[in-house]
Amino acid sequence: MFHHLNSFRVRLLLVLAALLVATLGVQYLINYYFAKRVATTIGEQEQALAIGMSLALEGVSSSQYLNDIRARQQPEMPPELADRLINILIVNSDGLITDSLDPRFQPETLNDGSERNFRLSEVALPPLVDAGRATQEIAALLGEDFDRTPPQVGVPRAFPVRTETNKGARYIIVVLGSANTPEATIFQSAAALLPALVVLLLATFAAAFLVWRFTRPIADLSEGARRVAAGDFSFRVPAESRRDEMGALATSFNRMIEQVGHTRELQMQVQHAERSAVVGRLASAIAHEIRNPLNYINLTLDHLRTSLAPEDATKRETFNRLAGNLKTEVARINARISEFLNYTRPSRLNREPLDLRQALTDALHLVEAQAAESNITTHLDAPDDVPPVLADADALRSIFTNLMLNAVQIMESAKHGTLTVTLTHDATHAHVRVTDTGEGIAPENISQIFEPYFSTKETGTGLGLAIVKKAIDEHGGTINVESIPNEGTTFVVSLPLAVVGGQWSVVS
Repeated sequence: MFHHLNSFRVRLLLVLAALLVATLGVQYLINYYFAKRVATTIGEQEQALAIGMSLALEGVSSSQYLNDIRARQQPEMPPELADRLINILIVNSDGLITDSLDPRFQPETLNDGSERNFRLSEVALPPLVDAGRATQEIAALLGEDFDRTPPQVGVPRAFPVRTETNKGARYIIVVLGSANTPEATIFQSAAALLPALVVLLLATFAAAFLVWRFTRPIADLSEGARRVAAGDFSFRVPAESRRDEMGALATSFNRMIEQVGHTRELQMQVQHAERSAVVGRLASAIAHEIRNPLNYINLTLDHLRTSLAPEDATKRETFNRLAGNLKTEVARINARISEFLNYTRPSRLNREPLDLRQALTDALHLVEAQAAESNITTHLDAPDDVPPVLADADALRSIFTNLMLNAVQIMESAKHGTLTVTLTHDATHAHVRVTDTGEGIAPENISQIFEPYFSTKETGTGLGLAIVKKAIDEHGGTINVESIPNEGTTFVVSLPLAVVGGQWSVVS
């Protein structure tokens, strides 16, 4: 049963049901509150009416005026009820007011001792409550037809009562004020809208939260699709931790990205293997078809220099110089062939503990003469206490010679510069930084410099750095490049130490 709670649809329905229950609960409480207030108001109105009738009946049967009777009863009457009782009128059958709670309409005693009574028609009465015969007779005394329209809420009203006395019929009119002031009526009207407002706000917040929660994973999936389309297979949708449908979709999407990335990596490996196979066949063909003629040319040049050189000193010098140039070019072609062969053939490394500082010193000696010709300063910063690395001596010499020659060649056109080689180490690896002050590498080329056959040199084969990276990978190390255009480039090579934590390191 509980596993259904992980469903986004079920949780959405539960949230909506909870919102409905909360709305009904709030509506019930508000209705209960207002019903209680209405009942209280009606009770107070009835009590005020009863008090008014009691005063009026006592005034009919007593010789005292209503004001005196009320003054006597005032301490026993609640203040809110006393304020609600506006006026009481006692009227005879001729329409004369014989007593009034309002002193303005009480009988006046004239100078001759007689009384003057106000007429009922001289008093502005609020709407009469329909009390049958009494109301009709009072309306007749007022000289107007009775308006049977029910009194409006929030306005005073008059309650008529007819009674018989020994002096004839008497009419009691109790005038009660409204139970609600206009301000209270406005407040109650606004309060009546409160449940709808609360429901609207709750529904708005709930909808906004649900929309945000539902669309956030969709936005993440959209971002993931965009980044995957751009070739970034490292992105993962964070909604994978959810346990609803969106979490399942995110999990599937992340697995798909992982599989696509793995497939892409396999494709690149296959392409690399195919390129390596093509290069291997090409290198074998070059070695077979070109090296034999090159060896013959090289031997012939040696024979010409020793046996057929001109006797004239000037011509012999020119002859030897040209023959030397030819031998140099033959050697360059042989070197290119060797690069092809070195890149395509499986390496046979003879790993042993080597002093990396000595290897860097030897490599730097090989390039110092070429660097001096272009006014390039070389500097080695290597402490004596760096532990040995487990590596092949020839491969190590080739790695750093290649990197240093590249650095010198980059700075040759400027006829000045500095080549700095720095050696450091941590607990597991030795780190070599080869830094030049050349023109740097363009940002768009950084990701391709270790690819075979990629070169920015007009005469380059694009295999130098590829061979370097291959050798470093075979040693279990890494190589990275940092470059700032027009300021220089730094290659960082990390190689595992021969002994780590008292154990010999093993590179498969």
